Amino acid sequence: MAAVKLLGVWVSPYNCRVICALKLKGIAYEYIEEDLLNKSPLLLQYNPVHKKIPVLVHDGRPICESAVILRYVDETWPQNPLSPTDPYERAVALFWIKFADDTTSSIAMIYLTTGEEQEKAAKECLEMLETIEEHGLIEGKKFFGGDEINMVDIAFCSVAHWLGVIEEVTGLKPFEPHKLPKLKSWILNFKSVPVIKESLPDIETMLAFFKGRREMVLASKSS
Repeated sequence: MAAVKLLGVWVSPYNCRVICALKLKGIAYEYIEEDLLNKSPLLLQYNPVHKKIPVLVHDGRPICESAVILRYVDETWPQNPLSPTDPYERAVALFWIKFADDTTSSIAMIYLTTGEEQEKAAKECLEMLETIEEHGLIEGKKFFGGDEINMVDIAFCSVAHWLGVIEEVTGLKPFEPHKLPKLKSWILNFKSVPVIKESLPDIETMLAFFKGRREMVLASKSS
């Protein structure tokens, strides 16, 4: 029986965060795909409060919420550190991880809404991308923490991979690469890391999934 299990959903950026962290650390784990429309007894047992994924189970003990899991993984397995050792720099990293959570929610709202509400979500998303460009990324550095990938980069995987899919599905494009050159470079650097590249879901499969779900969202709003 594997000492480390991950309960997740393949299309979730929060799930992808944990997969990237475990692979960067070289940690073997058993992956269990969940169906959130028919939640398993295992998920309900390990996350009875929110009943959400991802859930990391280490030696039978569950850890919930992706940002919390990232910290747990980094502190439990010290090889290939993913967070700064300096307390101030670590606090700054935690700030940007929280901002990544907010940005991911903003991206999801573009997909889940229509009309004026959707336009508002796209505007908010653009403002967040501009904030990342201006305050989050350092000129001449490959990643958020400098030249080495860290957990802030992992937390922003939704911007690197999910945003483009949502833009294609909805037809709204808040990300204009020529206006956000540092963010454009970061996305290329992030997705060129072999472990990250192999951990990201297939684009075509994601497009098919989100197009189907988008149709369901529109149908439910019109009924």
